[in-house]
Formats: sequence, C-alpha cells, structure tokens
Amino acid sequence: MDLFAGPGGLDMAATVLGIPSTGLEWDANAVATRAAAGLHTIHGDVRSYGPEDFPEANVLAGGPPCQSFTVAGSGAGRRALDDVLKFVQRLVDRDARANIDADLADMDDERTGLVLEPLRWALSAIDNDELRPYDAIVLEQVPAALPVWEAYGAALALEGYSVAHGILHTEEFGVPQTRRRAILVARRDGHTAALPAPTHQRYRKGAPRPTDDFVRRSWVAMEDVLTERNGPFQVVSNYGTGGNPKLRGRRRSCEPAATVTGKVSRNRIVTDDASERDLPRLSTGEAGQLQTFPQRFPWSGGDISQQIGNAVPPRLGIHVLSAALGLAAPDEDVWRTLADWSPRVRDDADANVPH
Repeated sequence: MDLFAGPGGLDMAATVLGIPSTGLEWDANAVATRAAAGLHTIHGDVRSYGPEDFPEANVLAGGPPCQSFTVAGSGAGRRALDDVLKFVQRLVDRDARANIDADLADMDDERTGLVLEPLRWALSAIDNDELRPYDAIVLEQVPAALPVWEAYGAALALEGYSVAHGILHTEEFGVPQTRRRAILVARRDGHTAALPAPTHQRYRKGAPRPTDDFVRRSWVAMEDVLTERNGPFQVVSNYGTGGNPKLRGRRRSCEPAATVTGKVSRNRIVTDDASERDLPRLSTGEAGQLQTFPQRFPWSGGDISQQIGNAVPPRLGIHVLSAALGLAAPDEDVWRTLADWSPRVRDDADANVPH
C-alpha cells in the first residue's frame, strides 16, 4: 500500500519486482499519469482512509509531503518540525484522533499533519484486532525528514519492529543523478531491518570518474542514459549557487545530473565548448530517464515537471524494497525488466477510478 503515491516511482519498483501494489494519491495530474501507466490507483485523500480499507496489504510505503518543516534554515521550518515531533508522541500515546485533528486544524500549514499519516496507519493496523500489523514499512523523503523518521523508528521499535534509517545518495544505486533521500525501513517478521548496500561509487565534484572495482561500479553519467543526444553538453541550473543568481550550477554530460526538481524544464542545455551554443532543453522523457523511469513511461496530465521532480526514482525504489522485504539484491534481469517496461491498460473495473 503506497501512500502519497505520486506518479508511481515506488509502484514501478514494485511492478518490476512482481509485487502487487495500490497507490493512494489525491493529485489529479499524478493520477492521470498513473492511469496511463496502468498502475492500480485510488484517487483520494490519505486522511480519509485507513488500513481497514485495504486489509490485504502487508507492506506500507509512502513519502508524505514535508514542505512545512523543510524550509531551509528558517525558524518557521524548525518550529514546524518540533510540532511534528510532538504530534508523533501523541500518536504513540494513543491520543484520540479527534483531539489531534482539532489541533492540526490550527496549524499555519495544513500539510503538517500529512507526515503523521504513515504512523497513524501503522499504529491503527496494530491496534485493530481484525487486522494484522504490516510486515514491512518503507518511508522516503528529503533529508530534512530524517528526525521524523528517527521518531517513527523509536515508536515502531516499541511495537516490535526492527528499524533502520539514514540518508541514501541515489548515484550510489545507479541513478544518473545526485539526490539525497531520507529512508526508513522497518520489519516486524523477526528479521533485522537494513538499508540497501550501495552498488555504485559516490560522486565527488571535480574528482575524476572512478573505475569499477570488485565492490562498486562507477556512478552513472547523464550521457550514459540520454543516448539520443549527439555530443557533449552541459546542464545549466535554473538556480543560483550560494544565493548568487548569476552563479548558476553546472553539470557536464559526463557527470551525473544535479537533483532533478520540479523546475527541471527551466534548466538550459548548452554545448560543452567555448561557444556554449543553446541546445534543446530536456524533454519530459529525458527528465524522467534521469529519475530512472523507463523511456516509454507515459507522463500525462499537467505540471509534468513537478511530477517528475517529486517522484521516487524507481531504481532507488527497487533497491530499498528489495532490502525491506529481504529479497535478493537486484540483478541485470531486474534492470532489463525496468528498461524494457511499457504501459499496459488495466482491465479490472476499479483500476484508476476516483473513490
């Protein structure tokens, strides 16, 4: 059961691994993409559902929005994080939902309560005698969410879960992009939870591209996946470095991309020479490939750049789900399945239908 499922990065990972999944998503644009991709989707608000609505699910996953406390360096962001941690404790103490919802309604940002939803679902499954607790839980968000995952981990450990959490670097898992994500993995089936082991080397700015060794391969460059572009290029960021709008961050095609954000379509692409001649900007498909979505993934609806920027890279998802479920490390057959994937139209009556 994938909460805040977005366009389907984690569900794509599950699909490749042969794991049935249902995504719960409220954004109509993301739901349109999921429908085109044939991903099983419930169009609705996570807060209106609970584990009793999906009793067959034994794995809970999600990446709740955390904008209210991830404002970099702001006092408001830090205060919101403190509030979230207090609400986590109230959930652990089994404070009545009506009391928590009433106090959340008074918050400056109504999205603050969304980050609590995966824990509410997990504890509700434990407390409901007609349900079974989730065997595994997988959560993903920006690095600023790590204190929340740590609080979640302490709460889940009290309920008999083994928990692991930390920051993963996506290029260390074969994603052609430097992106840091806070991950939590929890298991309640007697096995020890663990984060996946890196398979590729860390990108270091200015350092030469490393060679493969017996433990890890080199990181993947943009030019390794954007093979239809002829010749070297540079990506010039839409953002100014260090607050200086004239100092744009740059990555060469022989390097991994910088973090793909919802503004990816605004990045300039120029030739990698003194002329810096403008080239076509990244297409939707190319931006998706930098997130490791298959080339044929059918992005649909509106605000596609934002959908892509918000998504979980499927390749990272495959590594995390494999570790969370105790599966064998992904092999070349898995990556071939991801690369060769193409959408299929679902024929079950309730697929992708708003509820």
